[in-house]
Amino acid sequence: MNDAVSLVDYNTLLHPYAAYKHLRDTAPVKFEPLLSAYVVTRYDLVREAIRDTETYSSEYDGFLAKSQEIAFASAPPDVQQRLIELNRAMTPIPPTMLTLNEPKHTMYRSLVSQLFTGSEVKKAEATVQAVIDARLASLTARTQADFVTEFAFPVPLRIIGDRLGIPEADRPFFDRAATAAASGLRLSPLTPQQLVERAETALNLQKLLIGLVEARRSKPQQDMISILANSKLEGLDRHLTHGEALSILNQFLVAGHETTTSTFGWGMLLLCRNPQLQDEIRGNVKLIRTFVEEALRLESPVQGLPRLVTRETTLGDTKLKAGDMIMLRYGAANRDERQFENPDDVDVHREKAGMQLAFGSGVHHCIGAPLARQELNLGFLAILDRLKNIRLTEGHPAPEAEPSFILRNLPHLQISYELR
Repeated sequence: MNDAVSLVDYNTLLHPYAAYKHLRDTAPVKFEPLLSAYVVTRYDLVREAIRDTETYSSEYDGFLAKSQEIAFASAPPDVQQRLIELNRAMTPIPPTMLTLNEPKHTMYRSLVSQLFTGSEVKKAEATVQAVIDARLASLTARTQADFVTEFAFPVPLRIIGDRLGIPEADRPFFDRAATAAASGLRLSPLTPQQLVERAETALNLQKLLIGLVEARRSKPQQDMISILANSKLEGLDRHLTHGEALSILNQFLVAGHETTTSTFGWGMLLLCRNPQLQDEIRGNVKLIRTFVEEALRLESPVQGLPRLVTRETTLGDTKLKAGDMIMLRYGAANRDERQFENPDDVDVHREKAGMQLAFGSGVHHCIGAPLARQELNLGFLAILDRLKNIRLTEGHPAPEAEPSFILRNLPHLQISYELR
């Protein structure tokens, strides 16, 4: 591998880890021309940038907007006109939690943080368990299945839909729209028709969520939409605008669904490829907890996020100036041998496994991490309680990631198993 390694190369998107190691060892802060950003791959440097929120700002909306502009420019004129019409009909989305710095970040985050306290997550355990059990009933009715479509995908989606307060009648559309919202972060190329379909879905999702916000203002329920509809921003004494509510809800669609689905899929693949682990961790809550952290570390569902450099600085040996973009690669940092011994191996006895950065760190640490961990821990505990000898089904192509620069997911995983 030479110094021309590019993380946006198709094969590297599918199999990034050799490239990550090469960059960590030779150029841990390397400029990527196709992204107009410096890619940061070493654990200590990623952590340094995450913690220095004054120098490395989370206000990077321009980076995502630029990728959308590139996609727009490549579309035929009639498609561009349709996209302009759809964009005009949409409610503008302001930055809220993920793409804001302090103190505004905390102003928004505090509105929903009450839903993710330890006591609230514990209170939801029976509901989460019921969703897991319902999907496991489908698995135990047979001896082989696509684990992603039968379990990893529907379980987190059902749970986040329940938390948000999506009515049952709207669930089929919501499920499709939530999937499309997450796909937007993959930065994968789309056909003109796909661009239009995604924009139409996004507009209809906005209409659904705004309607629910208005309904909850007059008739609140025990759900996240009710909290967002009726809370007032501290110090401003006003409710959220529709755009602010949509911004927060969109973030939870991705954080509460796509990333957990991804870790369920990769975790199951680890169990298939390391069959001795199935018996070792079965019924052992502590080992399953570490196994989940290892699955998150080895295949970080969010491979990286950008930051905007606000002032002249040096990261590692690389000089940066105000206005530069950096891309923090959590997926690379989590396999850094400087931080994790035997970083490419799953180790359910690893000490400080929770030091992995799949959920970020510092003020932008994923607010939904307690819920994601709850789903994953309860899910794998229940799966191993009901199934044994889980293995890849013969005759199917080897499981492979969907090519994406931001998210890392496994679209299909055909498994065979026996019932316990």
